[in-house]
Amino acid sequence: MSEDGPDLVVAGAGGGLVAALRAAELGLDVLVVEASAHFKRGNNTAMSTAMIPGAGSRWQRAAGIDDSPQQFLDDVLRKTKGTADLRLASTLADVSAPLVEWLADHVQLPLTLVTDFAYPGHSQLRCHTVEGRHGSGMLEHLARAVAAEPRIDMLMPARLTDVSVDSDGAVDGVTITMPDGSVDEVPTRAVLLATNGYGANAELVAEHVPEISAARYHGSEHSNGDALTIGRRLGADSAYLDAYQGHAALSKQATTLVGWATVMHGGIVLDASGHRFGDETTGYSEYAAILAARPGSEGWVVIDREIYDKCLSFKDFQQTVDSGAAVWADDTDGLAAATGLPPAAVAEELAAVQKYSRGEASDPFGRTSFEHSLTGPYAAIKIVPALFHTQGGLVVDENARVLRTDGSAITGLFASGGAAMGISGHGAAGYLAGNGLLPALGLAYLAASSLRTTQLL
Repeated sequence: MSEDGPDLVVAGAGGGLVAALRAAELGLDVLVVEASAHFKRGNNTAMSTAMIPGAGSRWQRAAGIDDSPQQFLDDVLRKTKGTADLRLASTLADVSAPLVEWLADHVQLPLTLVTDFAYPGHSQLRCHTVEGRHGSGMLEHLARAVAAEPRIDMLMPARLTDVSVDSDGAVDGVTITMPDGSVDEVPTRAVLLATNGYGANAELVAEHVPEISAARYHGSEHSNGDALTIGRRLGADSAYLDAYQGHAALSKQATTLVGWATVMHGGIVLDASGHRFGDETTGYSEYAAILAARPGSEGWVVIDREIYDKCLSFKDFQQTVDSGAAVWADDTDGLAAATGLPPAAVAEELAAVQKYSRGEASDPFGRTSFEHSLTGPYAAIKIVPALFHTQGGLVVDENARVLRTDGSAITGLFASGGAAMGISGHGAAGYLAGNGLLPALGLAYLAASSLRTTQLL
């Protein structure tokens, strides 16, 4: 690093590592500041399913899938009922395929296209992931690439607590606070806030997303809204603070993700009364609040052996069943006994679902996708709703630059992921699989790519 400090300081070693790697590729010196020494397994990127949408990627072309950024944008607007920020959603749709191809080519991330099932809301198979379909594997790979890059230094555990600006309002340095309370001032002309959202801040959650505030938080303990605090101090605007990604399938016993592939392959969700209560395929994010509103705020995912075997490709699901969270039964009476649910209700629901899957009746909740008829032996896993991360934050432009309330850019300040406003609209219903990770990696990539073109460096 030069005596004038790094060219770029990145706060957060999740998706922010993409910015560090992209900036280093462009010949810039980078300092990454990370609050947790255990970030590779404890931040939101590590806890994700590593699904990265890429509309029009070479993997899709090889599979004969005709997709485009416009189709992806249309899906986002449809899922959010037109409430997503059009400019940002269009930008991220455009960069999605170049991003996954850059990750594969420059970072050597071993990506494959998910083709065994479709996530709710995506009209095309466009999610790319790594083996195990878990963010920890992806983040481990990014961290190794960062460690091998001489232009990148990492400081951890340490927390970026403030950003300073000069008389013209341009970034000129950061304040870094160490665990012992000591403080360092580091000069720099560019800062990326990649500290995620405010999911770990119970007060902010209760204020902005009260419908999910009683659910378990399943994310980084360091997602306290630091970016909001720093950005607002500098006059930054914020938006979509009521947006979040929930998940209706967190194992109550193991506190691991059961995963919505269970549902998309044909599984169902029963509440404490033994009945279904909605169309599970609408999406796992919005279903979290729906489950939270049911008696006891818990339920059961019910699948069969065929679905069970298909879901073992997910590391989260494998960890869940390894914990003993799944109970098995040969028939509906045994399933009711194993779960403690009313036998008559369980038998009624499973019989009805078989009719729906065979086309002999219509689901009263409107579900049209039942991959096959559930048949014994059955497996059931007790689930509770969870808050994974918030989807609102600082307003940014197409280059991830943070904007003031008057629309002007704060020169040198960038935000990505949960630190920035997302593309999921309001609430939880607009979330599409991968639309948390795409702003995390995509905005980080765009921020670093723009450092030269914005004439900062």
